[in-house]
Amino acid sequence: MSEPTYTEAEISYGPGHVVIPGHVVIQEQERKAMNSTDLLAKLTTPLRTDQIEFRVQSINKGGYATILAYKDARCDMQRLDEAVGPLGWQRMHTRDNRNCTVSLWDGEKWVSKEDTGTESMAEAAKGLASDSFKRACFNWGIGRELYDYPSIKIKLNKDEFTIDDNGKAKQSWGLNLREWSWYSEFTDNKLSFLAAKDSSGAGRFKWGTIKTKEQTNA
Repeated sequence: MSEPTYTEAEISYGPGHVVIPGHVVIQEQERKAMNSTDLLAKLTTPLRTDQIEFRVQSINKGGYATILAYKDARCDMQRLDEAVGPLGWQRMHTRDNRNCTVSLWDGEKWVSKEDTGTESMAEAAKGLASDSFKRACFNWGIGRELYDYPSIKIKLNKDEFTIDDNGKAKQSWGLNLREWSWYSEFTDNKLSFLAAKDSSGAGRFKWGTIKTKEQTNA
């Protein structure tokens, strides 16, 4: 049987239609929508606790520390590389590094999101560039779940803080959060459980409800 033939008038050339051998018409817009959904899923997948950092934000005189969970620029770069490849994204700084634009290649053009950063206490220019970059990546959904983290307050042991001559509590050598083990679980990209153990294996923080084995395997 010979293949059917079509006149130019019989073939639809509407927006998003592509004709390939075999006369199969593909909705290009639907394909792009699927690719965009996959890309956004890769970008917005919650960061694991081994991909982020925890640091002491403050300590009160009673020995309670407030811990901050945060991401650094290297975390954002790694996630972008994983999602679109090293050649699939670019960053541009303006206004003396105050603003950063992060652009992703969608196959036809660059799509951009921009945000403004704030200076850090040390290395103002470098800190400003890093902060504006991280904020622009938040706009792409990278690490956005960090905004939903609970207030992390931990009772410190006696060797983990000191009181200086001015009566201010400070972190001591005994407190090294990099040696702690953190564990998190998410439901619909929202944090549902967070726990921490120190280097000796003692539980120091727990928030939320851990999933059962059946829920984890579902």
